[in-house]
Amino acid sequence: MNQFQALVIDDEPQVREFVSTILSNDGWKVAQSSSAEEAFTMLNDQAWSVVFCDVMLGGADGYSVLRRFKEEMPETKVVLMTGHGSAVGALDATASGAYDYLLKPFGPDEVGSLATALRQQLSEKTRSLSPKHHPGYRTDIELVGRSHAFIEVMKQVGRVAPTNLTVLLTGESGTGKELVASTIHQRSGRGDRTFVAVNCGAIPAELIEAELFGHVKGSFTGADRDRRGLWEEADGGTVFLDEITETTLSFQVKLLRVLQQGEIRRVGSNQTQKVNVRVIAASNLDVEGEVKAGRFRNDLFYRLNAVALTLPPLRDRREDIPPLAQTFAERVFSLSPSVRFAPEALNVLQRYDWPGNIRELENAVVRAAAMCDGTIRVKDLPERVRNHPQNGEHNQQPDAQSSLPEDWTPLSTVEGRYVARVLSHTGGNKQAAARLLEVDRKTLDRMIKRHKIDYDRRGKSNGADHA
Repeated sequence: MNQFQALVIDDEPQVREFVSTILSNDGWKVAQSSSAEEAFTMLNDQAWSVVFCDVMLGGADGYSVLRRFKEEMPETKVVLMTGHGSAVGALDATASGAYDYLLKPFGPDEVGSLATALRQQLSEKTRSLSPKHHPGYRTDIELVGRSHAFIEVMKQVGRVAPTNLTVLLTGESGTGKELVASTIHQRSGRGDRTFVAVNCGAIPAELIEAELFGHVKGSFTGADRDRRGLWEEADGGTVFLDEITETTLSFQVKLLRVLQQGEIRRVGSNQTQKVNVRVIAASNLDVEGEVKAGRFRNDLFYRLNAVALTLPPLRDRREDIPPLAQTFAERVFSLSPSVRFAPEALNVLQRYDWPGNIRELENAVVRAAAMCDGTIRVKDLPERVRNHPQNGEHNQQPDAQSSLPEDWTPLSTVEGRYVARVLSHTGGNKQAAARLLEVDRKTLDRMIKRHKIDYDRRGKSNGADHA
């Protein structure tokens, strides 16, 4: 067994000894340090294979250790450890070149499996490229979250951001896909160039090609001059294609060619031109399911799916609700950051399932902050949130429907049936259906998901109880 060198840096002796014992048992030769300053004096003592370093040290912090080792010993793997994990911390760590970001308290299995994987990589003499560190970099985008689910996503974001790979983001509506796409752009080498966000579902199918790739004068009615498309506007930067599954198959063919060739052709022109953009796509649908249903091209899916990230719904990261809510509330009273939540109000927020995810939470908090007297209480929250049943409450309450006449139908069922009929009438065109219903597209998407309306673009709708 090859014996590789490991350095464990932590100002807590118990943590140092715990990690060191696990590494030693896995075949590592281990040294310990109680501070970053002491570790710097040991830097050239060995060809360190891995450094396990606490983020919060008495003097210089773990990020200083990470930067120093990356500068002077770039092949060394650095694992940061923290008892105060956050999404931004995970993003900073992996984007700065950390091999991993361990959340305290961790168990022997977590450290052991990581040590084994590291030793195997070193034994096979494989190397992985570390993302570039941007000295003094600070993102303007605020990412709030401490949950394990969100931190894991941010670790992946940090790793993929410095590359030029296409990224496919999936997740329910309102989970922050555009925020993550913008973060990837900001953390890349393209961060000082243009970020163009395109909602594909909001652009009519017959206009999306001209909108993205531009057109020449006379190419169609109303084209009275040459016009650059959004793709050219983003040259050197990033294009974010939201709701990519709402595009037509014919447009998908053209998009695939642009991605493969790296060049565009304006509508009505025979000339092509090279445009250098990175593409990040997103959808709130199951893209593989859309491929199987014949609504999305298989080859385009694989072209976009170089890196796939799924954003967790808010109900799976409930511990992030209080800090998110506080952030949204303080934005309303930017000059009065003293706005706070009564504990009972926070409890109610954490019980609610948030089908609209972060966007719904923000809307609810903004409304409550505008109505409150400086403290957000339960009475200030929207009725649907206040009245959400607690765990087990369904079984404790009498059946309200048992006293209704048999021919009465719940309002939610009526809404679902009506939405399904409108979709059938529009041949599955969600934009037309949204206009008829007088709602925006995001609201319609939530209705379709809430009532489990399964429709295809030929206008057939099949949902539960949508007869």
